[in-house]
Amino acid sequence: MNMKVVHAWPLTFCVLFALAAAAADGPYNEAADAKLEIKRALTQAAPANTPVIVVFGANWCGDCKMLDSAMQHGASAPLLSRDFKIVKVNVGRFDTNLDVVKLYGVPLDKGIPAVVILSPKNEVLYVTKDGELANARKLGDDGIYDFFKRVTAAAPAKK
Repeated sequence: MNMKVVHAWPLTFCVLFALAAAAADGPYNEAADAKLEIKRALTQAAPANTPVIVVFGANWCGDCKMLDSAMQHGASAPLLSRDFKIVKVNVGRFDTNLDVVKLYGVPLDKGIPAVVILSPKNEVLYVTKDGELANARKLGDDGIYDFFKRVTAAAPAKK
């Protein structure tokens, strides 16, 4: 057997393993049942009348990763974790969970990430219609915070 091929195999395996691990670490669970995840969030949100934010995005999307980071660690993180349940829905390469996208009237042709804010009764309170977050990297943490502050002020408050 050719020694170059034998030595190349461990390197190839390591590269493939690293790529698989990186894909698994993305913010969007590609194996999740989006409808079930939203239903669970709505059920958990109902007792306290907490709105639900549904974020549509994909693991390959830099703006989606930026938004996810800002929502978890940025200036908007305390606001969002205090006042909302959050569900992330994978849209793949604009070929996954399109029934859910359509159900909530999300125009993916304007870009991702896209956001819908739902009442605990599954009523749409807000939806990004013009790609407001599709440039999340350019918006940065402050711009994302300003966006959520503006749209959450317009959403009905918890009672």
